[in-house]
Amino acid sequence: MEAVLGQVEQLPALLAVSRSALVRDWDGLTLDRALEWARYFQHLHDRFRARPQLREALGRRLRRSQPCPLLGFPALGRCPQLLGLALLENRALPPAACRRLLRSLLQPPAAGPASDPRGLGLLARRKAAARLLAWPRRGPGPEPQLQVEARLLLSRLRQEAGEAAGQLCGAQEGQLPWLCGALELLPQPRAFGVVAAALVLLKQGHGAEQAGDGDGDGSSSPGGYQESAAGEECTAGLLLSWLLGNQERFSAFCLCIPCSHLAFLAGHYSELCRSYLDLLTGWGRCLHYDPLQGQWVKSCLEKAELSWEELREHFICLCQGSTPLKEQTQAALELLRTQDGDFRVCGLSVWTDLLMEIGYSCMDTKATKKLKKSSKSG
Repeated sequence: MEAVLGQVEQLPALLAVSRSALVRDWDGLTLDRALEWARYFQHLHDRFRARPQLREALGRRLRRSQPCPLLGFPALGRCPQLLGLALLENRALPPAACRRLLRSLLQPPAAGPASDPRGLGLLARRKAAARLLAWPRRGPGPEPQLQVEARLLLSRLRQEAGEAAGQLCGAQEGQLPWLCGALELLPQPRAFGVVAAALVLLKQGHGAEQAGDGDGDGSSSPGGYQESAAGEECTAGLLLSWLLGNQERFSAFCLCIPCSHLAFLAGHYSELCRSYLDLLTGWGRCLHYDPLQGQWVKSCLEKAELSWEELREHFICLCQGSTPLKEQTQAALELLRTQDGDFRVCGLSVWTDLLMEIGYSCMDTKATKKLKKSSKSG
């Protein structure tokens, strides 16, 4: 087994060479050997995928051999596609070797029952879409490439969840190093946009997922639906774990994503909603009222991330969301006002002024009374 682990450890080096100028000297025999290694790694994946302990050992050894751990055990099953794509994108590959590679990919030898005939076609469609969508965008509307990247991220997460046979639910960042590494390779605003788009897509139903890349199985049975719903919840949990696991990261996310999008996510993910309201509360406490200017200003430039106008816009978007989200936001603001002295005039409490700005009366709501009772009893 140690020999197999040592072989698996060489996969990152094989992929690195395939992307380098060293392939300029490759002949047909060298290319065939590289492809044989790729198919061997795929064979190891098929052989050990149902054996959790061995699968974990292979994945651990594979991650250990990389400076940035992007590859895990599932990468072994995609090794022919990963190698083929790297070589096709490498202009240093000689023409004769490139033609041989194309023939090998289009007519793979010894295609077993476990091979996926859609693999090459799906790879080609995704690569073509990425190239086309990378062109400059014209006109308003959501960025298409962002949506495609979000769909690809969800597809990969579902595949990882399937490989781990449901063990990924409740996983922390350390259990998905490739996710952290992949998102950190993107510029931070781009990574945040992809994660936000993915979380939105998860709430738009299975139709959006099936339209994404054709990977859906089309199952419509009750059991299949329940299993799919559980998988979607697990996938969302992984994204939220990455997003909420670091306060600085989540703060940057909320500064980057438009208020209306944040309100949509808060209305569909209770865990994110709580963290979002806590974050807004912290930002609101960094404002103080300047009587000379007649407005709320930042009391500490290092800590206050939002101006009064920006904070108000965030709360207005939350109150324009669903009825439960609106009531939760109102109750949180009224409780904060009460804790701040229950002032009912402008300029004394930022929470009073926010309630007035968003059009609520100063009368306590039922939700606020419940919160007050629970806080007193506690």
